[in-house]
Amino acid sequence: MRARVVLVAVLAPLALALPAGAARNLGLPNARLTPGATNPAVRQATVHSTICVPGYSSSIRPSESYTERLKFSQLDGGYNLRGDTRASHYEEDHLIPLEVGGSATSVKNLWPEPRYVAWGAAKKDALENRLHALVCSGAVPLVTAQRVFATNWIAGYQRYVG
Repeated sequence: MRARVVLVAVLAPLALALPAGAARNLGLPNARLTPGATNPAVRQATVHSTICVPGYSSSIRPSESYTERLKFSQLDGGYNLRGDTRASHYEEDHLIPLEVGGSATSVKNLWPEPRYVAWGAAKKDALENRLHALVCSGAVPLVTAQRVFATNWIAGYQRYVG
């Protein structure tokens, strides 16, 4: 009986760490832990004075000491991929990117995104750039871009990047 309890204790954090359909979509966060959060100062009416201004994202980006501390805490707390807690294998990322009005510091918007999976950080970065450009050009409404990231950025990548 003791072995079964230990096994459950070891595997439980991993079950929390992986979203439904994880075998196919290892780049998606756990929606319960990271549902996404937006910046209330960024609205459709303010995009041209906020996210579309060059340098906006870097002006509100949290310090590396904040994001690294959060990443280590999340990884040690079980929010990792198959037990891999090597911090260099993850990028502490904003689910809803700063480029489309995501919250800079909310733990609901920050997660340890795997780097070395098919749907990793590099692909999400390409979608972030594409949707930022589309929002700033007026081709895509801000809330649509935010919803893409909050629901399933992989499907968004397939639609907007190809």
